[in-house]
Amino acid sequence: MQSTVIHNACELVAVSVPATRRQGVKASSAVCQVGKGASARVASARLTARASAFTKTAFTTQRPSRVAATKKVFSVRAADEKEKVCIVNTNGGGHAVMGFYLAKELAEKKHEVTLMVVGDEDDKKMEKPPFNRFDELRELGVKTIWGNPKEMAKATSDKFDVVVENNGKKLEDVMPVVDWAKETGAKQFLYVSSAGMYEPNACPPIMETDAIKTSAGHAKVEEYCMKLGGIHFSSFRPQYMVGSGNNKDCEEWFFDRLVRSMPIYIPGSGMQIVNIAHAADNAHMIALAVGNEKAHGQVFNCVRDKGVTLNQLVQMCGEISGLEYKIEHYDPRALAIDVKKAFPFRTEYHFFCVPANAQKLLGWEPKNDLYTDLVGRFEEYMKSDRFMSEREFPMDRMISDSIRIDMELFLKELNEQFEVEYMI
Repeated sequence: MQSTVIHNACELVAVSVPATRRQGVKASSAVCQVGKGASARVASARLTARASAFTKTAFTTQRPSRVAATKKVFSVRAADEKEKVCIVNTNGGGHAVMGFYLAKELAEKKHEVTLMVVGDEDDKKMEKPPFNRFDELRELGVKTIWGNPKEMAKATSDKFDVVVENNGKKLEDVMPVVDWAKETGAKQFLYVSSAGMYEPNACPPIMETDAIKTSAGHAKVEEYCMKLGGIHFSSFRPQYMVGSGNNKDCEEWFFDRLVRSMPIYIPGSGMQIVNIAHAADNAHMIALAVGNEKAHGQVFNCVRDKGVTLNQLVQMCGEISGLEYKIEHYDPRALAIDVKKAFPFRTEYHFFCVPANAQKLLGWEPKNDLYTDLVGRFEEYMKSDRFMSEREFPMDRMISDSIRIDMELFLKELNEQFEVEYMI
């Protein structure tokens, strides 16, 4: 085992972390320093070839006794039964790319798909992924339209067998869509909810049966739809996502700092476990529910079947980039840092769900692994405007300044107490 160090208000706390596969971890000057990657340039073919072996070492976390051993029950829906599907898709955030992949998979399976994007076609958001890739969908026969989810009858006069709601977070936004779906004869309503509705759990992983925040907007939507009747309802609760076309801060947050030789500031010990799935795998789970009676009345954790710690995520990104990387841990409460503005993940607890229901009822298994996903995303990042442009990092500067001030105060107290001189 190696040691790293956390910045705290009046003390330095040593925390035990597992040794990485290729880098050593050294504690110095209250900083966790992680060594260089294999080389400055790493060929993607070589990375992809060893991705499977890499992810089977330190970068996976799951509970075999509760998930892996689950007996799979596959859908009995006829393979040639096609549905007319409407996807109400958000115009921003991580969910947008999931709707893109869902439309693509359903069209490839010869379902008749309409993708309705919230807002207007001439919105500047449509110039960004995944919206600027809609030609890929149209070539498969997907009909793309724009409109207001609260006025679905104005957006389309078509009737659908299945409606997928991938936009609303509150009941007032989703109710008009599900009511319209029911009134126009839809048989099935699938709602893309959020795993953020779960209560903090001291015993991860989080299962579909674990406690939720009943006051959360997504929870109120699920409650209303479950009680509605007259239409088969299922809910999907995703966490974090990666994948080509993703436009929400996730892996790129780390890339931004790696390519600029900046420290990676992680709140807490960095041992917090998170779940990061490929958006196409999440979409595949939803696609398996379309026309599938085994999905009726069910809630699904729409996530990958393995977790990763925040420290390991940084190490993977560093390995892939071939760049030097440095992790600094800090206590956000002691330094009065707003974590939601400073870091793209939840850090107060292990935010780690598992897809038990999907594996059991839908026969779902992921087709992608995180390491390979990150390889592809880094290649895209290096060709992007985000890599080329100058960027500001105000929260990083604030954290750096707070750490230094905190350390100076701590050392001053130490010097006065023991009448010796310690320096940073």
